[in-house]
Amino acid sequence: MPPRNFSIIALSGIVSLACYLQAPRSREARSIVRAMHIISERHVKPVETRELYRHAMNGMVQKLDRYSSYIGPDDYRSLKASLEQQFGGIGIWVDGPPRVERLRVVSPLVGTPAYRAGIQAGDLILAIDGVSTEGMTLEKSVVMMRGELGTEVNLQVLHPDSSEPVEIAVRRDTIRTESVKGDSRHEDDSWSYLLESDPRIGYVRITTFGDRTTGELSAAMNQLRTREARALVLDLRGCPGGLLTVAVDTCDLFLDQGRIVSTRERDQVRDIRDAVQGTEFDPDLPLVVLIDRNSASASEIVAACLKDQQRAIVCGQRSWGKGSVQNIIELDDGRSALKLTTATYFRPNGKNIHRATREYQEEAPEAWGVRPSPGFKVSLTDEQQIALFTARRKRDVVRNHNVGTGIRQPEQVTQEQPVDLQLQKALEYLREAIKINSGKVRKA
Repeated sequence: MPPRNFSIIALSGIVSLACYLQAPRSREARSIVRAMHIISERHVKPVETRELYRHAMNGMVQKLDRYSSYIGPDDYRSLKASLEQQFGGIGIWVDGPPRVERLRVVSPLVGTPAYRAGIQAGDLILAIDGVSTEGMTLEKSVVMMRGELGTEVNLQVLHPDSSEPVEIAVRRDTIRTESVKGDSRHEDDSWSYLLESDPRIGYVRITTFGDRTTGELSAAMNQLRTREARALVLDLRGCPGGLLTVAVDTCDLFLDQGRIVSTRERDQVRDIRDAVQGTEFDPDLPLVVLIDRNSASASEIVAACLKDQQRAIVCGQRSWGKGSVQNIIELDDGRSALKLTTATYFRPNGKNIHRATREYQEEAPEAWGVRPSPGFKVSLTDEQQIALFTARRKRDVVRNHNVGTGIRQPEQVTQEQPVDLQLQKALEYLREAIKINSGKVRKA
């Protein structure tokens, strides 16, 4: 479409919206439209109308609060893929400039087209459909590898310790990302949800609360039930949140009854969420929830609920402090969206955890965030957190047992792991709880 035609359509849309506003506001809206038209026609340098539209939308919401925002087409596609936990692609995690010199595979995803094609961690992708990746941004490479289901993308790949690249054609498919992870992997690359260091204790990480999280969590817990796990660590560290409804469903899996969360809108309309399903798991299973200063939103709802309902011990550091709810309102026929704060939420004890300032103050007296249970505060330095994140990422790498014997696979992580002081504290409590429960069984 010619840029001028797009400009007319976009401006006409804004004028139509202005017609619904009250008279004073209509004058303001018309001023915005006129300003965009003047800039488009007379600025010393050409300005795309879409860019003016994006800036106008950002200007309207950026001063409302820190979590409201306009989401453009590219970012909205990524957001939907994250929340829906699926997209059309080949199934690899990649890294690229400026963090690494050349586009590199961090890990294939189990069972995906890339996994079946033998792509492995450490592979360098030298070209995509004949286009060299030298100097290519990570964002552009991802766009080129994603696409319509059933279509092929041709990759030029250099395997680790190989001198000659190979050409690999990969057919795109629906890629489903996982939000629930374990401690280590089985021989078939699936997750083991038992701790390697203590197989009596289950370990489940939730990295985001998406459409498939509740089902994944149920499957993980069923595995632990089959393996007769006697305690559980639910690791929410670094989890930025996700869908409120999924956080509620997650809490409902662990509770027989009781308040989970309540939300309040501007007009004081309340939406109360209580446990209704009945616990899916053993209500007496000792449980510790790990949180840190990057645990936010939906992860805070889960931690606060399980703590307030005395279902779990919360261990680690005070959480981020995001006690507001954002609705995603589609614009532009679903190509973009407005993320707008429409409510605040309150934990079962009636408190709102929202933190108004950006700065994280570990010792601040305000009642924001979710605090660890008494005696379970374990603070980490930035260096310790980075070391734990790096080690965890290396342990998560898929070795890809689908790779043929002629290709060298990445080595398993064997170097000494950094000490996870927060996990250690959780395990101290759980091991003692297992002893107490064992004593109760013997007396019976």
